Amino acid sequence: MKVLVDFVVLIIIYFWKFYKKLKEKGKDVLFINTTMYIYLSFVLYFTLMPILTKIPFLFFHHYPYEMNLVPFVDVLNGRGDFIRQIVLNIIMTIPFGFLLPLIKNNTKLTKIIFYTFLLSFSIEILQPIINGWRTSDITDIITNVVGGVIGYAIYLLLKPLTTKILNYIKNR
Repeated sequence: MKVLVDFVVLIIIYFWKFYKKLKEKGKDVLFINTTMYIYLSFVLYFTLMPILTKIPFLFFHHYPYEMNLVPFVDVLNGRGDFIRQIVLNIIMTIPFGFLLPLIKNNTKLTKIIFYTFLLSFSIEILQPIINGWRTSDITDIITNVVGGVIGYAIYLLLKPLTTKILNYIKNR
């Protein structure tokens, strides 16, 4: 139920700040940007939500754990469900690496790496602050960036097809 508040606010923000401006730029721009907005909303859902209902309590818990700065320490020590975590972190950012160059034309691999890193780093820093039981891990950042790169590779492979689809949407 607490998550519903966050989603309602995200929907209000979308229609208040983005929808009209994106619609004026064309159906193709509206489609891609809305898809990215929905995708990022679900990233927030899986990584940080609920957010708004936790704001009053942000400063009443300590930052519970130090950030794990040893890459793949869980893998090396055979702890937990590390394979599942790695796979999910890669999968989570594949859409980001695919959608970003559709939004920002001529996006190079270096920018995909940078923006995926920024997204992942922001999540990892905010997780323990918003949810006192969450931790930060350098492995998550690395695997998220790998996911962004895979998404970009898929974009490059499907670029002719996505161009046709977007042109179709634009001219409808």
